[in-house]
Amino acid sequence: MRLFTAESVVEITKERKPDFIQIEQVLSCKRPDRPTLFEFYANDRVEQEILTAAGVHSIDPLERKLLFFRYAGYDYANINASDFTFHSNIRAKGESASYNSQGVITDRRSFEIYQWPDPEKYPLTALERSKELLPDGMKLMVCGPNGLLENVIDLCGYETLCYMLYDDRGLVKDIFDAVGARLLVYYQMAADYEHVGILMDNDDWGFNTQTMLSTNDMQEFVFPWHRKIIEAAHVNNKKAVLHSCGQAASIYEYIISDLKLDGKHSFEDTIEPVETAYEHLKGRIAVLGGIDVDFMSRKLPGEIYARARKILNLTKQGGYALGTGNSIPEYVPDENYYALLHAALDYSSIY
Repeated sequence: MRLFTAESVVEITKERKPDFIQIEQVLSCKRPDRPTLFEFYANDRVEQEILTAAGVHSIDPLERKLLFFRYAGYDYANINASDFTFHSNIRAKGESASYNSQGVITDRRSFEIYQWPDPEKYPLTALERSKELLPDGMKLMVCGPNGLLENVIDLCGYETLCYMLYDDRGLVKDIFDAVGARLLVYYQMAADYEHVGILMDNDDWGFNTQTMLSTNDMQEFVFPWHRKIIEAAHVNNKKAVLHSCGQAASIYEYIISDLKLDGKHSFEDTIEPVETAYEHLKGRIAVLGGIDVDFMSRKLPGEIYARARKILNLTKQGGYALGTGNSIPEYVPDENYYALLHAALDYSSIY
């Protein structure tokens, strides 16, 4: 039985040079010259294993992050532009979290006294330093400190937000505007950098069966600010990618035709397998990743490799990059992740 290891991955990627043009082709719904990988983030353990296999001894966290993406076979590296964030007292980050925890904004008064952060006061140190540290051929993908709807839910609590939508829609609009305006500045600052190639608009919008808010509420409160973020990418000749979990069937036309996103990430087999999604999205928006995290966790490495190869065959006309449906959490066996990488890396010579 074949073994997939960090060493076997790095043996290929040391010779396989990064080329940002390949992911750029994918995000233009075109066929790249070789199979191309896409991921939001991976866990610290596999990052360390890849770096060890590549002989990376740097202790600089930023340099290590950039080199992980390079030696894992990606053509970009994903980072946050700064430490800018919205402070709340809910949703402790762990294996699970409740959307209904008590928020810090529950009414007009708490909205007015909340200490709103200024993104311009957070230095863009990582973006500045990465100009020199970024491996040749790569560009950055900059993600946000959670997205618009996620931050509003963190600040209010989901149940409280739902009551507000009935009781005080003016307050709801003010909260979304306060968060959205600051996120827009954050992304506009990142878009000014030449070595930034992609803005990731990461914002979970749905449950398994429906969006978190009604389509009308999404149009009124959520989409306008996302449209501005995406425009900030495009006016600076950057690509704009949406990472959003949950059911999106009712809003795909808005995602494609209204927001004009270049790529969609996060797919789940229980909602819609990526193979099916590609069939109705191809040519309209790039499909990114999609091998379900549950599948990644439970199946054998050979099964993951086989499904990934089938997806690469299915998507040969372009507009697809291989990766997971969401990310590489710690409970995904390492060999399973390396099998996924190999599916693309082994394909390079015959694609």
